[in-house]
Amino acid sequence: MINRRAGIVAAATLSGLLVLPASAALAHEGQSQGDLEMVVGFGTEPAYAGQPNSVQLILVHDGEPLVDLGDTLDVEVSFGDQSQRFTLEPNFAVGALGEPGDYRAWFIPTRAGQYTFHFTGTIDGEDVDQTFTSGPRTFGDVEDTNQIQFPVQDPTNGELAERIDQEVPRLTSATEEARAAATTAVEDSQAAANDASSAQTFAILALVVGALGVALAAGALLFARSRAA
Repeated sequence: MINRRAGIVAAATLSGLLVLPASAALAHEGQSQGDLEMVVGFGTEPAYAGQPNSVQLILVHDGEPLVDLGDTLDVEVSFGDQSQRFTLEPNFAVGALGEPGDYRAWFIPTRAGQYTFHFTGTIDGEDVDQTFTSGPRTFGDVEDTNQIQFPVQDPTNGELAERIDQEVPRLTSATEEARAAATTAVEDSQAAANDASSAQTFAILALVVGALGVALAAGALLFARSRAA
């Protein structure tokens, strides 16, 4: 009785989602494939960059919430030219907490903008290949947190990463220039030391030669005087 009542509620909710504008009814998008009905959106809306969220998939099969999906279906999340596959898991316990048929793929959208959810696999042996893209007529894009930050707007982790990426080349270049300057200074210092050492050696040799010259001159003078005597 409980499952049938839950199925009626889920089906009624899904019908409302398929009929109402995208801005209404949690801003999710509904699509039908035969007797399978899928309602998709972000698990937490509005979705903000850098905040934990999930792909939410509500499944109704033959008018009843699908509670035994298993691992036959997964979702690929795309942003721009990047994509990653995630596993869906039930966000409910039959006869207990949660809404039957509510499945989630948990992730953190790190950039604001448009996201696409591509579901592939099988449900009860039926092939599934459905794509849902955020937008004004489906479900909301991921928004920047700056518009809700108070009192100070702090950069997101993504913005910090971008700044670091921008600064790394400059810092690397500055480091290389400093290293080259230090190497040049060491080489110049070594050259100056070598020049000083050479000058000192030359001065010593000059003194020795001068001393020898004085000694020879004194010897010659003494020799001349002895002969004169």
